[in-house]
Amino acid sequence: MPVLVDNGPNPPAGHAGCLEVGLVNSVPDAALEATERQFIELIDAAAGDIPVRLRFFSLPDVPRTTRGQQHVSKSYLGIGDLWDGRLDALIVTGTEPRAAALSEEPYWPALAELIDWAEHNTISTIWSCLAAHAAVLQLDGVARHALDDKCFGIFDCAKVGDHPLMKDVPSSMPVPHSRWNGLRESELASRGYDILTRSARAGVDSFAKQGRSLFVFFQGHPEYDAASLLGEYRRDVGRFLRGERETFPAMPKNYFDAATAGLLAAFRARARMDRREELLADFSLAATERSLTNVWRPSAARIYRNWLAHLSAQKAARTTLDAFAGAARASLASVWPGAAAASVQAAGDRIRRAPFIERRRTNDSSGLYSGARDRRISAQREPIPVE
Repeated sequence: MPVLVDNGPNPPAGHAGCLEVGLVNSVPDAALEATERQFIELIDAAAGDIPVRLRFFSLPDVPRTTRGQQHVSKSYLGIGDLWDGRLDALIVTGTEPRAAALSEEPYWPALAELIDWAEHNTISTIWSCLAAHAAVLQLDGVARHALDDKCFGIFDCAKVGDHPLMKDVPSSMPVPHSRWNGLRESELASRGYDILTRSARAGVDSFAKQGRSLFVFFQGHPEYDAASLLGEYRRDVGRFLRGERETFPAMPKNYFDAATAGLLAAFRARARMDRREELLADFSLAATERSLTNVWRPSAARIYRNWLAHLSAQKAARTTLDAFAGAARASLASVWPGAAAASVQAAGDRIRRAPFIERRRTNDSSGLYSGARDRRISAQREPIPVE
């Protein structure tokens, strides 16, 4: 069943039981539309018979060019629409870090509030790359650490344990990574996170934690298509040629075949000798892309399939509980009219509507990491165990 994409003024109607998933997309302008396409294709490959409607949302204060802002204004809903919507799940992307500390990024207050909101208002949320770093910082004060070199390439990741999200996933799978920072497994484990996959060279790949919502974190990019790392590499080569960085970027590891790597090494030697932006025209994406294959898609689709199945089961169970509560209210109202029935109705309404709370982290009394108090809440119902 194809994914329904709501990115305009006339959203498609969802099917009964359709999963409502929001994509909060904060990637740089050049990758906006590619990231949309990558997640649509991955969810479409994973969904099978599970109906999914995908809606795009944007965070305020993410740096944008005029063209990027025009695209967001046309195809995305604002964060206020998310607060007022009813979503089953979120996928939250990151962006290129600009500040030394996440709390110094211009979008940090909105992202911190989103993290708190998602914990109380979604069945599950996926946090990707920088968003994963932000979420664990907000939730448990786990800080990222700068890497000596960029973690860039395709890395074999081993499955750890038998978490339901890893059902039928191979024991080892290739995963793209592209980041300057990382999280340490020991610090995550000490705060109750379940490690799902790890790499001997790239460290923790994916991990999860069940609270009111099931939070799933990816330091890698299972959604990437075959040419994503190539595009990032060419972007960084351009920055070198324009003098925006001092060193020529390293090629992504385990990505190019020997022939392509040889051609790119020759281009690198030429660029170092004759450093000028015009040389970028000789960096052919089309010729290089022909040698690339998305070898990680089957494993990525399996993980997302398990995630969607979890969402579907949880939504069905909660719908059944709501229907039972509604029937109970109707039955009681018929024999217990007046104030008592009104009290029962109010109790039922509290299941569906969110009381306001002011949520502060006990380990962050200063508010440095947790930011402003969260005033968005929904049902305080305990999650139904993952099966």
